[in-house]
Amino acid sequence: MFKKYGGDENNTGSTEAQIALFTHRINHLTGHLKINQKDFNTERSLVKLVGKRRSLLDYLKRKDIEKYRELIKDLNIRK
Repeated sequence: MFKKYGGDENNTGSTEAQIALFTHRINHLTGHLKINQKDFNTERSLVKLVGKRRSLLDYLKRKDIEKYRELIKDLNIRK
């Protein structure tokens, strides 16, 4: 994942790589919550992750709109 979005396996701090990682975790937690509907701690973690991803997406949108559009399309994030 980091090689695809970060450009290098060791570049784990790039904005694109972080957004891809958060998206993967969000998808995983969403699947977990479909099965365990009363797991409120996981639900809170999911909401916090979505907020973090939103902040990074807003940052990327300000800095490079083309990368933002490409990433949104590639990760299938609705906006």
